[in-house]
Amino acid sequence: MSASWRIGGKRKGARGRGAQGKVTVFGMLERNGKIYTTLVDNVSAETLMNEIKQHTEKGSVFYTDKFRSYKSLKFYGKHITVNHGNYFANGRRHINGLEGFWSFAKERFLKYHGVSKRHFLTYLKEMEFRYNYRRQNLYHFLIKIHFGPFFD
Repeated sequence: MSASWRIGGKRKGARGRGAQGKVTVFGMLERNGKIYTTLVDNVSAETLMNEIKQHTEKGSVFYTDKFRSYKSLKFYGKHITVNHGNYFANGRRHINGLEGFWSFAKERFLKYHGVSKRHFLTYLKEMEFRYNYRRQNLYHFLIKIHFGPFFD
């Protein structure tokens, strides 16, 4: 499942894929798994497919919205589109998990009162890490990473 999103910018108003002055973020979420995010220059099919090919396995099942850049996914795996205009969710056919991550990240970005484009990716990766390990005790997790088997 994947989606792109524009975050940030100095002025309010223009939102969505055509918003200027904002950072374009692309994300993928494994079903009941981990999130992967990155910054992309544009949301062309070529750009998004390169990210998808680098971070997924061929033959995967992809749930996306009906954005035209995802049309070539059918050549890489099973592609199921969700039309939010007709229904919000139909069993497993939804992209709510990824939408939940965007909500999670935006809520935390508000606390920073703005992030420069230069450091945006670092903050985004922090949000990705926090989301991926949100159900674990991060203190113990980081201690174990740092000290390895000596801490067990």
